[in-house]
Amino acid sequence: MSHQEGLTAYIAAFVAELSKTGVKDVVISPGSRSTPMALVMAEHPDLRIHIQVDERSASFFALGIAKATGKPVALLCTSGTAAANYYPAVIEASISRIPLIVLTADRPHELRDVGAPQAIDQIHLYGKNVKWFVEMAPPEKTEDMIRYARTVCGRAAATASSYPQGPVHLNFPFREPLIPLMDESMFELPERVGGYVEIDTGRLSLSDQTFAAISEDIASYTKGIIVCGQLDNSEFTDEVTALADKLQFPIIADPLSQLRSGEHDGHHIIDAYDAFLRNEAAKESLKPDVIIRFGAMPISKALTIFIKENRTARQFVVDSGAGWREPTMSASDMLYCDEALFCKKIGEVAAPAGKSDYLNKWLTVNELAKEQLSAISQVEELSEGKLFQQLTEMLPEGSTLFVGNSMPIRDLDSFFLLNKKKIKVMANRGANGIDGIVSTALGVASVSQPCYLVLGDLTFYHDLNGLLASKLYNIDINILLINNNGGGIFSFLPQAKEPKHFEKLFGTPLDLDFSHVVEMYNGKYDLVKDWEHFSETFTQNQKVGGLKVMELRTSRDSNLKEHRDLWKSVSREITYMLKGDTK
Repeated sequence: MSHQEGLTAYIAAFVAELSKTGVKDVVISPGSRSTPMALVMAEHPDLRIHIQVDERSASFFALGIAKATGKPVALLCTSGTAAANYYPAVIEASISRIPLIVLTADRPHELRDVGAPQAIDQIHLYGKNVKWFVEMAPPEKTEDMIRYARTVCGRAAATASSYPQGPVHLNFPFREPLIPLMDESMFELPERVGGYVEIDTGRLSLSDQTFAAISEDIASYTKGIIVCGQLDNSEFTDEVTALADKLQFPIIADPLSQLRSGEHDGHHIIDAYDAFLRNEAAKESLKPDVIIRFGAMPISKALTIFIKENRTARQFVVDSGAGWREPTMSASDMLYCDEALFCKKIGEVAAPAGKSDYLNKWLTVNELAKEQLSAISQVEELSEGKLFQQLTEMLPEGSTLFVGNSMPIRDLDSFFLLNKKKIKVMANRGANGIDGIVSTALGVASVSQPCYLVLGDLTFYHDLNGLLASKLYNIDINILLINNNGGGIFSFLPQAKEPKHFEKLFGTPLDLDFSHVVEMYNGKYDLVKDWEHFSETFTQNQKVGGLKVMELRTSRDSNLKEHRDLWKSVSREITYMLKGDTK
């Protein structure tokens, strides 16, 4: 038997099983050592192949597809530093619980640590940032090795998909020659029903006795809140709103909780908390005695501080991924249970609560804060905060809104408030980095339309290579580029009090004309002049396909003053209300 026969049979078995596990999308970064896997993948009739030349952009593009579909995406590259360029996306996938199957080609064992070109140590390259690592056996065409390839593939897909979802890494040592025998019959393998190995996982739950005891505990408190961070569970929205109604608890809804948009009952939703939880009188008046928390930690620093300041309250953290999303060190009970199931079970055994003055206080303060925040709509100059207030009204039904980190995600939290539209809000909030945002959003846009990306100029610059995906695959995406010529978020941080070196080290103005790069990728570029022009351009771009970039140039100083004035206004009015003063 020739080397090529063994190589072909082994890889074909792996790729065939990959498809049977439900993987549909494969992102390939071109390279030599990964040739056999790439060719066989391209030959498989049921796999969608996406080519991304830049490995970092490729990995975030795969991350975006996986975020949007909830299904594992395979990612393939050659040996050497190509695999290292996947690292940031692997980290994000790990923390954000996104299923990726990372496949790295490698030199065979005899060419490692001997000075061979393009050879680095790829064993456990991603460390603890992957759920599982396998150094694959060299390809052979024996019955046991074919079974091995299929079994590892099935296990890898199941591991990536099981809660908490995340990345796995398989490292393939390939010897030359690297060209497989491209035979149409290579995928004709002995079959079992479904796939070679079926792996079933269930939802985490608790005993009925535990649910009853927790329900009894919660009922003993009169001042309770429900905090919902980033969570992607299609059943959760209805169950948590029903539970809040039963308990008469307010829901503190992070924008990534998917609770600020949709036709669900929004009566208990608190969405302006980031503004009023900066007020000491409000925090004192709204002190809870029990907190039930779901999902990742919220975006709002004010809310995180509020949770930390109330450590005397009973704090339940419910996590379907059995992790430890609790940096405040305030949890009294860590409950490993599916979030929607938890809400349903507690709701079934809880007695309906009566009218709650505590809930009404939260709702009253929230409405007052929203009243003051609405002043943003009167701002005449281009404003970062007003943009999100406008998007609440302007985004088409069924849109996906992807938001970059630093200031945009915080303005989303402050100004993208409760609405009845069906809008999915997404972001890379695992490691909170600004790298790979363009590519992630394009990955999302490749499977979810219409898609809008809002990001800052530094974030845009970090991933200009990612725009290639839109050109190659004619992906329709609307990019709203907020250009304040530097790192706007640093103006809100203590570093701003050191003016001597601030601009050089933190402000970092780029002074770039982004129209050129948009043109290079065959995109449509518009420099927004004013709000009327923005509305016209936004509407026109809905009729145009491909890459569209609308740039809004703003002032960092004006943005800082605008936010501080609004926070002061909210704080002043809440203080008046709580003291019963008249103006």
